[in-house]
Amino acid sequence: MKAVQRYQRMVQKVQADGRVPGISVAVHRADRPLWTYQVGEGVDAGSQLRMGSITKTFTAVLVMQCRDDGLLELGDPIARHLPVKAHGELTVGRMLSHLSGLQREPYGDMWDTMQAPDVETLLAQLDRAEQVLPPGRRFHYSNLAIALLGHLVGRLRGGTWEEALRERILEPLGLHDVAVTPRRPIPGYQVDAWSDYAHPEPLDDFGAIGPAAQLWSTAADLARWAAFLADPREMDPNGTVLSAATVEEMRVPQAVTEDVLWARAFGLGLIVQPQPGAERVVHVGHDGAMPGFLAAAYGRVGGSGTPKGLAVASLGSSGTAGEVTELPHELLAAVVEHDPADIEPWVPGPAAPPEYRSALGRWWGEGFEYTFSWHDGTLHARAVEAVAKRPPAVFAPVDGEPDVFRTVSGREAGELLRLTRDADGRVVRMHWATYRFTRGQEAFDGHRF
Repeated sequence: MKAVQRYQRMVQKVQADGRVPGISVAVHRADRPLWTYQVGEGVDAGSQLRMGSITKTFTAVLVMQCRDDGLLELGDPIARHLPVKAHGELTVGRMLSHLSGLQREPYGDMWDTMQAPDVETLLAQLDRAEQVLPPGRRFHYSNLAIALLGHLVGRLRGGTWEEALRERILEPLGLHDVAVTPRRPIPGYQVDAWSDYAHPEPLDDFGAIGPAAQLWSTAADLARWAAFLADPREMDPNGTVLSAATVEEMRVPQAVTEDVLWARAFGLGLIVQPQPGAERVVHVGHDGAMPGFLAAAYGRVGGSGTPKGLAVASLGSSGTAGEVTELPHELLAAVVEHDPADIEPWVPGPAAPPEYRSALGRWWGEGFEYTFSWHDGTLHARAVEAVAKRPPAVFAPVDGEPDVFRTVSGREAGELLRLTRDADGRVVRMHWATYRFTRGQEAFDGHRF
């Protein structure tokens, strides 16, 4: 069975088993044409469905843009940038990672009345919202926290969250079908548990909670967005929206979502989900739920056979079909299994600079053996006993200090590597994160074996 036929059958099964009135799915990868598929009445490739909380990933990127532009720091209290009547001591970073302890929703029974507050009311009633956990204690999901961050961004940019979103993300990335107010929406439904009746849900605007849950999209645009979150170097090579380093920072886990089962974590506004049975593979993105809709969008990071820019978005017009949110993970695995990335041939590269040739080869540190090598114009290091697929440590030279390197990724990231030479200029000793490295095994007291 061809790969595309497999994907189609997977979508068909979710639609039938989950009893989803309409489902739209897209698979993005850099080395193949975009693949989209829809099943159900009234849905086609141009249909826009609600993405719910996937909206939070857009707001998170807007926050990190402000950080990179020097407008805020993640350790800043929100009161420094947004006039609030309470909870002003909560930091931007903790709110972004759902570690603020702020209650889940704004004051009142919004999901009962289906009446969302406007920004003025949201801020006016903030003193009535509870601090349900001490800040930093544990993960606690909060739509209220992310909504406040969205309005903080609007204030810093001299406009609204929606204006900042359009100008700083949607237009630069060409995501023309991601919208606060959709042009081609389809209705969402709650499907009766005991019959085949699908009840249409209201298509309400959620006002000041918009930065946490308001957006609509086609599957195609949402898959492109998930690909950006997973592979920014491929999707935004010039860093127009956000630097690749910052997107990678957003993927660093800040809190696990469960205390015992560490199967999912939150970074800075992003869900990071390790894949069982796959070596060093995580899916990065978010799930979404709104009345009548479920959605998920994830990109794949790591693993053998993963194409560049691989991501899947799944949007369904049912608020009760959990299968919709599992589908991206299943499709991402299926892509790698049945249509992996082409194997690129190895080609010779330039030799290491003469001044660093003597630093290459086998070294010992802390009683363990390491190899130092030169690839792609940079110095690399890895432990001999390390798992073969574990990324190496990568170093960059420090300006003005030819024998000092900074570890830019991998083991001991951020730490210095210092080279010591003999009278002939050969590297005879190194210190990495202050630990001594020698050509032969040595104890800490200098004893040579």
